[in-house]
Amino acid sequence: MYSRTLDLELPRGQSAFLWGPRKTGKSTLLRQRFPLSARFDLLDTRLMLELTRAPWTLAERIRALGAEQRGRPILIDEVQKVPALLDEVHRLIEDERLGFVLCGSSARKLKRGRANLLGGRAWSFGLHPLTWPEVPRFDLLRALNHGLLPSHYDSPRPRRTLRGYVDDYLKEEILEEGLTRNAPAFSRFFEALAFSHGELVNYSNIARDCGVSSKTAKEYFQILVDTLLGVFVEPFSLRRSRAVITRAPKFYLFDVGVAGRMAGRWIERSAGPGFGRALEHFVLMEILAFRSYRELDVPVRFWRTKSGLECDFVVGREGSVAIEVKGGANPGGKALRGIRAFAQEHRPGSAIVVCNASQPRRTTDGIWVLPWERFLERLWDGGLFE
Repeated sequence: MYSRTLDLELPRGQSAFLWGPRKTGKSTLLRQRFPLSARFDLLDTRLMLELTRAPWTLAERIRALGAEQRGRPILIDEVQKVPALLDEVHRLIEDERLGFVLCGSSARKLKRGRANLLGGRAWSFGLHPLTWPEVPRFDLLRALNHGLLPSHYDSPRPRRTLRGYVDDYLKEEILEEGLTRNAPAFSRFFEALAFSHGELVNYSNIARDCGVSSKTAKEYFQILVDTLLGVFVEPFSLRRSRAVITRAPKFYLFDVGVAGRMAGRWIERSAGPGFGRALEHFVLMEILAFRSYRELDVPVRFWRTKSGLECDFVVGREGSVAIEVKGGANPGGKALRGIRAFAQEHRPGSAIVVCNASQPRRTTDGIWVLPWERFLERLWDGGLFE
């Protein structure tokens, strides 16, 4: 059992949503943080059907609880399965001053069904896959291959576990929830996504590979974003002394192991192009988790010019931190051209190359070259963006 970083301390009577992809550990976290709270799990088919038919029976069940449990947050798992239940939750918050923690893997179904999202009465939290400080004796190759969903990282048979997750959940459950009706096209989209992951998104090319329109391809990407299974990273553009190559974003899945499974990737050693791409993805996920858990309102973007110069990640509205990720142990020369060009043009407060080096160093023009462990120490200590 892992000690999670997310702070879920709630004042008495305060309600909250807790969102996160399946298997990130939401239910485990809630049991850890609220061990004495009453819990209603809508994965229990009988309970789910009862509350779908008669949402008001939730209040009857809660009235049967003791006063001590009614004073604690009441937990409802997979709340998106019964959208009508949120009206009853709203009433109980207003009339009886109860507090709830409402847990789910996607708000998309709720929003599309115009469900009651409690009008600002509930705080919103997101749970990410495991992060570096949460895993004792962190093993980078294991993380890149297994991924950082808790049951996947620990799995003795990670390839089978990942195959089941991708095939059974990412495809079938999205189709089951009615988010898309064209199963063959959506399956082809998944296959095409494996080849474009972490690259500039070309909707026309992906649409052609899937046999759908560009509009539908965009909708498929948005489904993954809305179900918390992926994120867009937008291009950074502040000055126009260099022509920016495109306004197209990049797309990354929420977990490095899931992305590796879809791409058919397995990394045997800490070197090579596959390792470099996976390390880049891992570093991005750490940055996004840190930003979420520290409640920082800072954009994370990338920079690229028409001549092909590129900086992987630019953090902050004015580009205050520039980050390049390289899989090598001693990047220099050509490997630093992109971040060096960005630093010359935009003058960030910090320019950092994250790599597989054994010791940190600093170039004559001020670029830090950091081992990935040292970068993560600085990140989670709050020494980069705060």
